[in-house]
Parts: sequence; structure tokens; C-alpha cells
Amino acid sequence: MNPFCIQCGAPMQPGVRFCGTCGRPYDVAPPQAMAPAPPQPMAAPPMAQPQYGAAPGNFAPAAGMGGTAFEILQRDPYRMAKIRLQNSAVTIEAGQLHYMNGQIQMTAEGPSLGGLAKSFLTKEKAVRPVYSGTGEIFLEPTFGELNIMELRPGEAWVLDKGAYVASDQGIAIDMQTNPAFRGMFGGEGWFQTQVSGQGKVIYWSPGPVERIEIQGQTLTVDGSFAVARTASLEYRVEKATKGLFKSWMSGEGLVSTFRGYGAVMLAPVPNLYTTVINQFGGLHAAIRSISRS
Repeated sequence: MNPFCIQCGAPMQPGVRFCGTCGRPYDVAPPQAMAPAPPQPMAAPPMAQPQYGAAPGNFAPAAGMGGTAFEILQRDPYRMAKIRLQNSAVTIEAGQLHYMNGQIQMTAEGPSLGGLAKSFLTKEKAVRPVYSGTGEIFLEPTFGELNIMELRPGEAWVLDKGAYVASDQGIAIDMQTNPAFRGMFGGEGWFQTQVSGQGKVIYWSPGPVERIEIQGQTLTVDGSFAVARTASLEYRVEKATKGLFKSWMSGEGLVSTFRGYGAVMLAPVPNLYTTVINQFGGLHAAIRSISRS
């Protein structure tokens, strides 16, 4: 199609430089070819973002990955342990389950004759059930303190009688035998629970714990508030002074000593709630026995 004159609108004739109607010179420039648009760089794919659970800062493992998380909830006057499983398993002391939710299965294998004998001697539970799957487990609330200990590969700890609560599957549970004299007079009992391996352990104490490092010196404890110790330490029950009579006269009598290289977890001061129970629990039992007679 021929262009038109921009002044009168008459059709422009090919090869003619002036409009045949109004005489205006044609000043229309030939059309310019449009340069092709430069190629646009492809947008980079969005980076994958880590997925988080309900609690801020707690990474939720992807499907197929396993993990166990221990948490101590404080609901005064109680302490309660919360365990989260993600395609993993945990061992729990019998009778400690409070409630759980999720896809979790509990298995409890019958003890061997040796296990029954150990249970009879230690007064500990013969069966410790294993909970596996994905979900949350809440353990029985307690007036005492609940502590989380993480064991390095090959590390072993001896726990006070009744202190064990739960542990990862990487933890082996066994029995530590104390000589008769230590078991009778040391306050720790003849048999204690030993945990070893790699992973986390939850244990109970009557009050807040303090970690005492021992590097060749001697730790002396007058009482049974050493709730855990490394198995490498030498544990003895000894007289407070050289002579037995002098020990009794000093008012100290027998004391527990720890020597070597390792650590001891002490609970020297019970918390308020266990103190009240210890002080008034016996009085309450005495009153009940009187009322029944």
C-alpha cells in the first residue's frame, strides 16, 4: 500500500518527490528495520529452603532421615521430659511413659535369666521398652530435676540407683557392681546402672547438678548426692580420718571418695519440692500409720 501525503491526505505516487494535489514535498523516511531484542538471561531456579518444625530454630529432618530430640519442659512444680522421634527409636525406663502421639510403636522383649537376676539385685526394672517411629513422647512429670547428658563415642558413665530415665539407641545399658562394703555404707547401693556408647541420656536428680572435673586429685563427698560419675574414676568408701573412732567422733564417719581422671555430677542441694517431700513425706506416713492404729 502507497503512503499518503501528511498535509492533504492524497495518495503518494511511487517515484514522485512532490504531492500531485498540494505540491508538498515528500519527507517520509524509509522505514527502519527494528533491531532484534537482546536475549534475556534465564532466571535461576529458586534455592531450596530448609523446612522447620513447630518450634522456631528446630530443624525438621527430611523424609527418610532419622533423628531424636530431647527436651525438658518446666511446669512448676513439675519437670517433664519430651522426646521427638523422626524415623528413630529411644529406650525408656519402664513406667515412665505419660502419653505420646504420632506413628510410634512400643516393643518390650522379655529379659534373660541374667537380666532377671540383675533386676532382683538392683531393684531396677527388668524390661526397658523401646519406642520407635515418628512422633512425640512425654514422660511422667516429677518434682525432681531432669538432666540431659551427651556421651561421646566410647564414653561410659555410672548413674545413681533409680536415676536412669531414657536414652538414644546408641546407648548400651548395663550394671555396675560395687563391693559389699561400698554398697552397704556408701549410700549408692551395691549395684548401679552404667550407660556407654554414643548419644544422649536423660537422668534424674533431686536438685540442680554441678559438674566437677577431676584431674588426678581426690573428690570427697559426705552423702549420697553424687548422681553420676565417669566409669574411669576410682570410687571408694573411706573413713573421714585415719582412725575409725576419730571418724565417728568428728561427726563425719564414712565418706565417698572419687580419684583419677574424669567427672562427677553432684546435686548438693535438693530443689524446693524434693526438700518438702523429704521433710514432710515421712511425717505424713507417720500420721497415717497412727490414724490407722
